[in-house]
Amino acid sequence: MQSTTGSDRVDTTRRSWAGVGIDERRRLRRERLLAVGVDLLGAPDGAAANVRAVCRAAELTERYFYESFTDRDTFVREVYAHVADRARDALTEAVLSAPTLGRAEAAVRAFVELMVDDPAKGRVLLLAPLREPAISRRGIELAPAFVALVRDQLPPGGDEGQRHMVAVGVVGALTSLFMGYLEGDLAVSRETLVRHCVALVEDAGRAACLQGDQAGDPSGRG
Repeated sequence: MQSTTGSDRVDTTRRSWAGVGIDERRRLRRERLLAVGVDLLGAPDGAAANVRAVCRAAELTERYFYESFTDRDTFVREVYAHVADRARDALTEAVLSAPTLGRAEAAVRAFVELMVDDPAKGRVLLLAPLREPAISRRGIELAPAFVALVRDQLPPGGDEGQRHMVAVGVVGALTSLFMGYLEGDLAVSRETLVRHCVALVEDAGRAACLQGDQAGDPSGRG
């Protein structure tokens, strides 16, 4: 079996970039680094995502790392933002493309496909902020966007404060469930998780609707 020399790797790299413009090369290198960042930050043991480890896994020199990121913490924040944007887009698209009565299930399944079927992404979004100082507050900063997405799907009417509390509760419950599943603390099947989460969201919608009816009834009896 023939070994691959350094010159062989350089020649292969040159051939792979043949005909590719400078800006496109930079974009592809950045995407490769982000993908490696997801794998490292989202590893079950929380593997260290230092610059050397990232470059080794991406098969790029540090020169190309600093081409796209000013330092290691900036890189970690960009990896987190990359995954968070994917999650937000997947949920939004699922909700917009589903019939009204099927939105809860569509949103839950979209999130499961992105975060549970690809657990590295789930760990980056939900677990990495707990162990990575560079993004320790990013989960808190991201939460309002998901709360707003849930609140907008609740039945109209009722007190806005109540609707907001329901949405916060749903996001908190779902976050805990997904974290437990990714950590292995929930010994249930994927479909059981999906059905439970869908029921949770649908029950919250009915509760918000009931609260709205009670708020509109001066007697408080619904």
